[in-house]
Amino acid sequence: MAPRVFWKGYLKLSLVTCRVTMTPAVSEGAKVRFHNINRKTNNRVLSQYVDARTGEAVEDDDQVKGYPKGEDDYVLLEDEEIEDVGLESTRTIDIETFVPADSIGWIWYDRPHYLAPDDEVSAEAFAVIREAMAKTNTGGIARLVMYRRERAVLLLPKDKGIVVWTLRYGDEVRDADEYAAEKPTGNAGSEHLAMMKKIIDERTEAWKPSMADDPVQDRLLEIIAERKKSRKTKKKVEEKAPERSSNVIDITAALKKSLEAERKAPRK
Repeated sequence: MAPRVFWKGYLKLSLVTCRVTMTPAVSEGAKVRFHNINRKTNNRVLSQYVDARTGEAVEDDDQVKGYPKGEDDYVLLEDEEIEDVGLESTRTIDIETFVPADSIGWIWYDRPHYLAPDDEVSAEAFAVIREAMAKTNTGGIARLVMYRRERAVLLLPKDKGIVVWTLRYGDEVRDADEYAAEKPTGNAGSEHLAMMKKIIDERTEAWKPSMADDPVQDRLLEIIAERKKSRKTKKKVEEKAPERSSNVIDITAALKKSLEAERKAPRK
């Protein structure tokens, strides 16, 4: 089944405009999710907002966003006021500028989405924008309201379509130089480096999606399947955690042992 369209609107570059659709490139729909259950009644436990002082439930119509300006003092904003701030970029991806495709570091990338033309009439204009970015090795920068907030997005050509990456906000990204400055520095010896390269060569293989499988998810599904069959409570087996060894090691000895183990171990 094809994924449901997440967003419909327009892609605009100067005077060229076309209708497009957007679909998230990743999904967590297959993840195991749990409900909170009352152990005594086996009924679901529901959550609700309550007044912090009175403890009484607050209806949806009485809930409003508040920005704290002092103790128990807030600036109140309605949902409509917040949404109106970015209203102009709600349905149009207007590419404002272009940057070299490889100039934005990975840390700025947030969520990927697939962009495609919405109809045959829009396909040609869409293809022209995509191919021009591919030929010039550039990505387009635009702003778009997504997930209830206006965000900077990066458009990159990908095969016959375009990938739209939401970008992290500037205050979310920490300066790597400041972080690295706190770390000790050192140079790798040529002998150690040669042995480490051999270990890497032994373990190098082509990427495949199964490398990113979730073993916890698989085990949870197994447990759920077992519970469905037996309907019995399974006792948890706690394994004693192994004692942690010292981090101080002889790197030469460790590398030699690693190489020896790599040669003896059968390839998967």
